Amino acid sequence: MATLKELSEKKELFSGGHRLCSGCGIPPIVRLVLRSTDNPIVVSTATGCLEVGTSIYPYTSWRTPWIHSAFENTAATISGIETAYRALKKRKRLPVDKDIKFVAFGGDGGTYDIGLQALSGALERGHSFLYVCYDNGAYMNTGIQRSSSTPFGANTTTSPAGDMIPGKQEFRKDLTKIVIAHNVPYAAQASPHNWKDLNNKAQKALAINGPTFLNVISPCPLGWYSKPEESIETAKIAVETCFWPLYEVENGILKINYKPKEKKPIEDWLKMQGRFKHIFKPENKWMIEKFQERIDKEWERLLALDGKQV
Repeated sequence: MATLKELSEKKELFSGGHRLCSGCGIPPIVRLVLRSTDNPIVVSTATGCLEVGTSIYPYTSWRTPWIHSAFENTAATISGIETAYRALKKRKRLPVDKDIKFVAFGGDGGTYDIGLQALSGALERGHSFLYVCYDNGAYMNTGIQRSSSTPFGANTTTSPAGDMIPGKQEFRKDLTKIVIAHNVPYAAQASPHNWKDLNNKAQKALAINGPTFLNVISPCPLGWYSKPEESIETAKIAVETCFWPLYEVENGILKINYKPKEKKPIEDWLKMQGRFKHIFKPENKWMIEKFQERIDKEWERLLALDGKQV
């Protein structure tokens, strides 16, 4: 496990000068993941904030081999690259002294929704790669439309809080649970506020031969209507309320990595974001109660599975 000093001394593979927003959770996630191995890395990204903000021609923020194909197929792209690499190694056309690692990044729109079929196929086929979903809870890059990751009650441009509906009416999809159902060797949830936990999980995932997955909460001041300087704190409170529990499933065994000493109420997280301000109106009190009930239920489910086969 690397120390913070050791990580800071590693070569920077994701340069500054990108066009991602102030307070965006994506840069610290990407930087830490890329520092989590000493092996060469090939990266693929889905269409989204990360791709658009780092590849405005003729500039690039990537100091690794990098490819972008389409919104829906970054998992298929990285699996094709990984297959080509294995074929070339078999034919002894590539050096075999240090294995190349393959990493795909996608937002929740390009992972939970548009790219789910490509991700599922790559996981089922057993390609050796790490897929990292930076989950900011909406299609932020194209106008803050709701995705299947958008939390219950959130105000977005396609689930607007108004006279007709008080924000999104459905609970978010549990993508991590869906990935685990593919019987992959490793899957986990992480947060950029806990660098050590994220680094440990990325190191573990990149050391495994086979498909691995990290779902990382990624604060978005633009879409969350939150303060850029509070992004890391917002991610921390998401964990403290158990909206975003930190856990991992390794070879089928679930382990909770962090259990809050005193679980905070979901209101503490909701009030940090303008997308939920309508929930605090007296007539919408039921929404907070419904949200809290769902979180409590899911947290108890996880606690019951801690240390067990799933």
